Amino acid sequence: MNIGTLILFLILAIALVSCAENKPVRNGSANAAPEVKKGVTPVADNEIAVIEMENSAAFGTIKIELYSNIAPKMVARFKELAKEGVYDGTTFHRINPSVIQGGDPNSKDDDPSNDGQGKSAKPSVDAEFSDMLYETGIVGAARSTDINSANSQFFITLKREAAFDNKYTIFGKVIDGMNNARTISGVQPKDGERPVEAVKIKSITFQPKN
Repeated sequence: MNIGTLILFLILAIALVSCAENKPVRNGSANAAPEVKKGVTPVADNEIAVIEMENSAAFGTIKIELYSNIAPKMVARFKELAKEGVYDGTTFHRINPSVIQGGDPNSKDDDPSNDGQGKSAKPSVDAEFSDMLYETGIVGAARSTDINSANSQFFITLKREAAFDNKYTIFGKVIDGMNNARTISGVQPKDGERPVEAVKIKSITFQPKN
């Protein structure tokens, strides 16, 4: 092989490698930018979710309207897990002045160190971002750094959280019981953001919207 042919071969090889490294990111990747649903007015489903706490005297219930027209996949997942009893006995493992977060099956076990790291056995749910604002009482889908990793965990905002806008799937809103959510957020003592004494969900059931 002469020098000219060798140089041409090297140029072609470099070009092929360059093309391979710049191929489009496939859908579902942590780096794929999801479409943000804009200008859609949330329409509440005809049934609401009722979170009943184990210590009902202290924490009461929290009622949530769900928005299938905004986040159909996450609403379906939430309903599915609730009806299967996956949330029964889980805790609000993360509480702070911004949110209360729960729904992790890991929080049922005796190892508090793994709370917040778990999910259901079902596949992750792709992001369903919208331009709804994270006002007080919004119910969002918790996730990892992968935007398409929502699964079972959810959170309720205790105040306006502009930093969450367009970054986490919104699938509902508290319509009754925000005082109870705030009571949960104030539980002491805590280990970091986790209440030392577990704040447990007894059940999540559904009832017709009035």
